[in-house]
Amino acid sequence: MKSLQILGKDIGVGKTVLSLDIAKLHTRTSLEVPVIIERSAVDGPVLLLLAGIHGDEVNGVEIVRQIISKKISKPTSGTVICIPVVNVFGFLNQTRDFPDGRDLNRTFPGSAKGSLAGRFAHAIMHDIVPHVDYCIDFHTGSSSRFNYAQVRMDGEDKECIALAKIFGVKFVIDAPIRDKSFRKSASILGKKVLLFEGGKDHHLDKEVTRQAINGTMRVMQYLGLRDFSKELEAKPASKEQIYVRKSTWLRANHSGMYRRVVSIGQKVEKGDTIGSISDPYGDFEKKVKSTYTGYIIGSNHSPIVNQGDALVHVSTTHEEMM
Repeated sequence: MKSLQILGKDIGVGKTVLSLDIAKLHTRTSLEVPVIIERSAVDGPVLLLLAGIHGDEVNGVEIVRQIISKKISKPTSGTVICIPVVNVFGFLNQTRDFPDGRDLNRTFPGSAKGSLAGRFAHAIMHDIVPHVDYCIDFHTGSSSRFNYAQVRMDGEDKECIALAKIFGVKFVIDAPIRDKSFRKSASILGKKVLLFEGGKDHHLDKEVTRQAINGTMRVMQYLGLRDFSKELEAKPASKEQIYVRKSTWLRANHSGMYRRVVSIGQKVEKGDTIGSISDPYGDFEKKVKSTYTGYIIGSNHSPIVNQGDALVHVSTTHEEMM
């Protein structure tokens, strides 16, 4: 068995729990980020499952938590590394960002002498990512936006496309890689990264969680980490998989009270009514119509919107995956 050393510790067979101890609260209380490692006696790929880069995206935390508690993360070959809560500061305060006001997912690869968020990003990239071959990064929508279960990846990377198809959710999205994101920094190092999006901030959704866990098992089986044939026998992948090459948000032309009439995941035609916006006094009510034919992959769940707010995320260029 090959030697594997993470955070200065030799990783043997079985379960190992380590801590990224990077910073303290202003009360001098240490904040440790638990890193849970499950290693098989048989060499194989290393898969990283992480969530909570944004502290208010609790559904991602729940997904990784269940993967650990149900012992799905225990491989028969290779290694699975789980970090359920990366942004412990944000998770404690139920906020998206770090105490320094920075979005952690816009600070990678970070710096050992940089901002608080930058130091965390540097620790992840320096101490964890070099040992990894594959990664699934779990996220939700933000600001009351609910995302239909979807996988985002680099459409130029054939292996990422194959992994996204294996994951098995309805929507696979060719998403541009954002500068200073975890996905870009890990990809530059040659790691294959899938970004799962589903649900919304400050919310747990059983269906989103179910799809994410089943998709993770399919990827683990595909990579040879473990055979989940029995567990997945009654949990087939989506019969219809749509490859979204381009998408856009339809925005409000008026401020007021917003009512949705379309369901997330459904297909709409150009000119279809997707909702209405009214003032609170009964003076006007305006229909909101789609300017594209496509699938609703994200939706604003806020009952109050301002002019220019994003209402629905719709695919503009898409095709069925073969």
